[in-house]
Amino acid sequence: MPLIDVSIAEGRSPEQLRDLVSALHRAAEESVGALPENTTVIIREVPTSHWSKANQTIAERQAAAQAAPLTHATPVETAAE
Repeated sequence: MPLIDVSIAEGRSPEQLRDLVSALHRAAEESVGALPENTTVIIREVPTSHWSKANQTIAERQAAAQAAPLTHATPVETAAE
């Protein structure tokens, strides 16, 4: 009787969470032969302000990323005549 307990940062759509539940059920069936009726999946959505790594919350990282200027542009070279 597998119990699959997942913590995930909030922000996924109901469809994405449903897809995750289905994929976890399939993984339990395929990997250990668990019967679907014996498999329990719990998804715990954690607010991004309550989840941190390296002393910075996900919310803080997201805010910093939005505030940072884009630096992916490459200057166009012009040919000298």
